[in-house]
Order: sequence, then C-alpha cells, then structure tokens
Amino acid sequence: MVAAKEPDMSIAPTISLLGSSALLFEAPGELDLAPQQRIWNLALQAGEWPEIHEAVPGMNNLMLTFLKPPRELNALCERLLQAWEQSEPLPLEGRIVELPVVYGGEFGPHMNDVIAHTGLDIETIANLHCEPLYPVYALGSHPGYCYLGGMDPRLATPRRQVPVLNIGAGSVSIGGVQTGVSASAGPSGWNTIGRTEMSFFDPAQTPPAILRPGDFLRLRIERIIR
Repeated sequence: MVAAKEPDMSIAPTISLLGSSALLFEAPGELDLAPQQRIWNLALQAGEWPEIHEAVPGMNNLMLTFLKPPRELNALCERLLQAWEQSEPLPLEGRIVELPVVYGGEFGPHMNDVIAHTGLDIETIANLHCEPLYPVYALGSHPGYCYLGGMDPRLATPRRQVPVLNIGAGSVSIGGVQTGVSASAGPSGWNTIGRTEMSFFDPAQTPPAILRPGDFLRLRIERIIR
C-alpha cells in the first residue's frame, strides 16, 4: 500500500475558467495520494450541486462543467474553496487488478533510454517497476487510460523531447515520476518499456472503462526481452 503524505495547507488552490462552460480547480502541492483522495471527496460533493453538470477528477485537479454559465461565478468559486478546505481524504475501497507485463524488446522500444538515464539494468528496472501496488488516481488522456501513483523514484525518466506518433494499446510507459498503461493506440511523449495484453476499455460494457479511481494495479513480470 502507498503511504500518504500530509498536504501542504499553506499553499492556495487555483481556479481557472475553461471557456464559459467549465472551470478547473487545481490542488496545491505534490502529486500524492492524500490530496488525490481529497479531490475524490470534492468531486462527490460538487457533483451534487444544482448548477454542476459533471465533476471530473484529474491528477490533483477537478473539472466542473456547468448546466449553464453561472451568474454568480465568484460565489461558486468561494463555495468550491470552502468545500476543499473542509474535505477530508476519501479512501476508496477499489479492486486489486493484476497486470502481466512483457518488458523490453519490441514491446519496450524506449527501455534503453530509461537504462541510460537511470543507470539501472533491465532486470532491475522491471523488478522495481513491479514492486509497488499502484493506486489509480484518475482516468483521462484517452478513454480507459489510468494515471497511477507510487512509482519508485529511481525509475523517474523525463518525457521524450519528440513524442512518438503511435504506440500500441497496452503500452506500459514512464513519464517523469509517473507510470501508466495506454488503453488504446495513439501518440505519446512517455518512454515505453513494456506491453500488456489486458484491455482497459470496452464500449460494449457498462461502465466501458475497466478501471476506476481507487482501484489498484499490481504489475507482474511475464517476460523480459533483452
């Protein structure tokens, strides 16, 4: 289980408009489980407000879409800030989903870049990458994609200067201090180190996304290709 840090209450959140139909609330501090759990709590509260169409939690942020542009925007922002101050971390009892991963070779085209940056060998990288129990912080980027927390900081590798135009569905990648798994093929600026065969999004199912915030991913080495 990933230890939660206490949030820094001395730093104020920021609120910005997204056109006339939505706003974005951004929590202060580092990307960590405790502030993310507060975001989950805030999303549940704000989603019940009569002027809100949808509350969508992101990575340490919350997007609120309006049923119609509010007349009293300042009052809504004050209400949101007050709700944040009063929000406690909300642990969600999600499932633990095991994910077999093939590391390296054609499935990990950027493994050598991670090796060069970290100074670790492929076996160490794969083992360190599989060690945590990763909490699903939020869904976004594309349907079914899950943002994960808790990666070993020794694996942190900067995002690519030139994004890759197309990586396959199930690509397991590292971007900065985070790791994630692509739910569908598409462009990416992260470093792909492996692949899984698990499908994360099925429009025929309800809900179509296999994972949700509060779930956990446990990665398992299926094979290492040197």
